[in-house]
Amino acid sequence: MKLLTSAYRTLITQYPRWVLLCIIALTIVAAMGLPNFKLDASADSLTLESDNSLDYFRQINKRYQSGDFLVVTYTPHQPMFSEQSLDTLQQLQGELAEVQGVNSINSILTVPLLYSPMRSLAEQQESTRTLLSPGVDMEMAKKEFLQSPIYRDTLLSPDEKTTAIQLNLEVNNRYIEMVRERDALRAKSKSEGLSETEQQRLDTVSAEFLAYRTELMAQDHQRVETIRHILSQYDDRAEVFLGGVSMITADMIDFIRSDLVVFGSAIIVFIILMLAVIFRQTRFVVLPLAVCVMAVVTVLGLLSWVDWRLTVISSNFVALLLIMTLAITIHLVVRYRELHARHPDWPQAELVMATAGQMAKPCLYTALTTIVAFVSLVVSDIRPVIDFGWMMTIGLSYALVLAFLLLPSALMLLSKGEPKDKGDQSAATTLRFSRIAERHGALVVILALLIGGISVYGMSQLKVENKFIDYFHKDTEIYQGMSVIDQQLGGTISLDIVLDAPAEPEPEPAAKNESAEPAQDDEFGFDDPFAEQSDSTAGDEFDDPFGGDPFGEQSESQSNIESAWFNPVGLDNVCQLHRYLESLPEVGKVQSLCTMYQVAQDINGGSLNNFELGVVRNMLSDDIRSFLVAPYLSDEHGQTRLTLRVIETSPDLQRAELVEQIRAYAQNDVGFKPEQVHFTGMLVLYNNMLQSLFKSQIVTLGAVFLGIMLMFLILFRSLTIAIISLLPNLLAAGVVLGGMGLAGIPLDMMTITIAAITVGVGVDHAIHYLYRFRDEFSRAGNYVEAMHNSHASIGRAMFYTAVIIIVGFLILTLSQFIPSIYFGSLTALAMFAAILGSLTLLPKLVLITKPFGKEP
Repeated sequence: MKLLTSAYRTLITQYPRWVLLCIIALTIVAAMGLPNFKLDASADSLTLESDNSLDYFRQINKRYQSGDFLVVTYTPHQPMFSEQSLDTLQQLQGELAEVQGVNSINSILTVPLLYSPMRSLAEQQESTRTLLSPGVDMEMAKKEFLQSPIYRDTLLSPDEKTTAIQLNLEVNNRYIEMVRERDALRAKSKSEGLSETEQQRLDTVSAEFLAYRTELMAQDHQRVETIRHILSQYDDRAEVFLGGVSMITADMIDFIRSDLVVFGSAIIVFIILMLAVIFRQTRFVVLPLAVCVMAVVTVLGLLSWVDWRLTVISSNFVALLLIMTLAITIHLVVRYRELHARHPDWPQAELVMATAGQMAKPCLYTALTTIVAFVSLVVSDIRPVIDFGWMMTIGLSYALVLAFLLLPSALMLLSKGEPKDKGDQSAATTLRFSRIAERHGALVVILALLIGGISVYGMSQLKVENKFIDYFHKDTEIYQGMSVIDQQLGGTISLDIVLDAPAEPEPEPAAKNESAEPAQDDEFGFDDPFAEQSDSTAGDEFDDPFGGDPFGEQSESQSNIESAWFNPVGLDNVCQLHRYLESLPEVGKVQSLCTMYQVAQDINGGSLNNFELGVVRNMLSDDIRSFLVAPYLSDEHGQTRLTLRVIETSPDLQRAELVEQIRAYAQNDVGFKPEQVHFTGMLVLYNNMLQSLFKSQIVTLGAVFLGIMLMFLILFRSLTIAIISLLPNLLAAGVVLGGMGLAGIPLDMMTITIAAITVGVGVDHAIHYLYRFRDEFSRAGNYVEAMHNSHASIGRAMFYTAVIIIVGFLILTLSQFIPSIYFGSLTALAMFAAILGSLTLLPKLVLITKPFGKEP
């Protein structure tokens, strides 16, 4: 340690210019990587990285060729079925069809009409009628869109004012294969390790996938911008909104970029103002600002060099690093000015080294406690949260080193000047808190116990059930588009129920099933039977299912598969579950083989036997079969699928309870065996993420408390001090979590980090205060006097940093992303509670326990 101290002293006092030049050079090199800086708002941000359902989700998408799509809601100013509105819709549809990447379009103009009027199968197979076909009865077509089992709650709103245009995008099988291979290798690496060859393959496929995803995101963003430009030309004739996964991704990237600019700029302006008001010296405005900016630029540049991308969650990284770095530098500046005022005759080198020496240990431990808080986030299974934890850990580590190099070196090149520490006013403020602790300490303890009790009750009311739509302001296109689809066009978030064929009494060797947990159609949740199917899916599985003749013999394997679902018994079971799903208030549109069964019965004029079902299936035209059968049946895997869209704005929606309710009905009322019923879809993935938040909250808080307790034991070698230092911060975390429970604010990906950050950052005050208290007590020999002296000295720095941290977090409320607003405001509340506890409850606990020994 002595050797390290000597080397540091030599470096700062004898080579300050070289230190600054090296820091500047590193900053420039890192900044050269900023052009490579990228943002990521992929749908994976809302899922658990280790969720087995995620792989099954991708399997089902590939198996049924359920591709991504965009949805345009069209509400014309004229009546929907007027000639003018239909002409406008046709014109709009024609322009959208020309957009690169749009494979096909489904709308009221393109889907086949089966009930307008009802025609025989032979006629249906002979020609397909649409709304644009000559002689179509508009009233009958309107009735079909509103009431038929195929189109009801899908294409036309009940008030007949809004319709949906679905832009089907091609299924990207290459993307699915690449991400599944990457995730499989990652999972094996965690469970049993990889060989050298496998590790090389993981590195290769990860790099290839990242590059490919970047390319796809650019294409998606350009497609969204092109479509928006087209839609803007129709504002005078209709109200149009765009929805879909790629649109949300594009907007989220814009949100992140906007937040980075707004947060960074606002906090830098705030830092300049605060430093000018607090210190009133140019050097102590410029130097702390330089430390903050250079820390952010260097770390961001290094992240850019290694292509580590910021997400919605880590978009707060810049703001938080600026705030935390400033807190470290303020403690150094305040201590330097105190020493300068107390020892005006000391040479500059002595002042600088005394400042660094006295603040090294408390600053190191405060930085470590904050780092522990962010490191604890890596136990989460949510990739953006994990990345956020590591980014802050790296950033804070560098900020600590930079503050102790740049600030002392710069001061060595400046004359010390006259002492200008006029801390009387701020000391008077902090001394009020010490007097409260001295005179009303019992009341402070009683209030703390009362607040703690209320907080515990509030935490018992915490929920994780939140709505994705509520993540956005009501004036954003994301919110407005999702709201229209959710309330008028059958729901937004999708849930798929995959049913496996029952096992044969004497099962023969068969291909192993690909997975055990399901996934969903499209990640936005607008699952629709009209999504275009690939030729291989639509043709190979369903063309000529009886070997070219409906009366011909079927192969044994095919007969076994088809007998499970394509017979009256199997279809009746599917229809029973289908009707139950439609009866649930949280469920919007439901699609399955039951839809085809209903249409076939309507065409036939009654029920169908097994033979008639085979004839019907073989006689369906390709376009009808492609959206009535192909999306809901996989002959190869003996599966059928029911897809439904959940109304996310439903006040009764409880995702986990809904899934279990459906599971219970499928098993107990319909009679499916547990191993036959699987759930998948964005609702499942999102619910899995939400349910993990409680576990993550407990684990992260536990990790933070253990880490911080250990640091206090090392620093003060006292279990009493370790406990009393944590109590005010535990209370602060309880205040914010209990307040969330009482206010009905659910946990989400951002608010889950608040408690750990509160403890990690809030305990910094306790470390600085107790470290100074010990020094003051060793000089004064009296606990009350030591308390007042501590409040008048380190209390000022605590007060400054608390104000900066609180206001800095409040700046996050300028975000367009609602979780960021909650994160900023709630963390500011927690920091306010933490500084109050450190200036009132903590000193009172010190007076009660007397952890530094008896008074002489």
